Amino acid sequence: MALMLDGKKIVVEEVAAIAADAHSAVAAEYLGLTVAEMTELRASGRESGVYFRVVKNSLARRALEGSEFECMKEGLVGPLILAFSTEDPGSAARVVKEFSKEHDKLITKMVAIGGQLYGASELDRLAKLPTRDQAISMLMALMKAPVEKLARTLAEPHAKLVRTVAAVKDQKEAA
Repeated sequence: MALMLDGKKIVVEEVAAIAADAHSAVAAEYLGLTVAEMTELRASGRESGVYFRVVKNSLARRALEGSEFECMKEGLVGPLILAFSTEDPGSAARVVKEFSKEHDKLITKMVAIGGQLYGASELDRLAKLPTRDQAISMLMALMKAPVEKLARTLAEPHAKLVRTVAAVKDQKEAA
């Protein structure tokens, strides 16, 4: 059933709203996937904060206008599913990568992040980006390291003195 004008406007507004808030986007060809497999893909996306949408390419072009994913407009050819990362930049890439390991019919066509369009080969790099929690913990470990080293350095002379006194005590007890 074809969408009427009002339905098309709603779809464009919905995708444009998601694209405005998304961190990254992945476009993948889904030709040959069953309805059950698409449902499984969408379910895994919901768990990871990824918005999946199959939308006509002409409507997708209109929805992406003015967003940082406008660079994807020229590559919107054929049956594509758009995946937008809403929580962290690598979540859509991780979901698509994991799903395509088991289902070879899901083929990544393009990846966009920060207004830059990348080829399908960059999916792995994007999938390896840390989550927000991982990035924060890495930053905290980096910030904490100099303080820990300073504390160890300041405590070492006292510890060395205690070890020396203990060694002298042991020597005198042995003699």
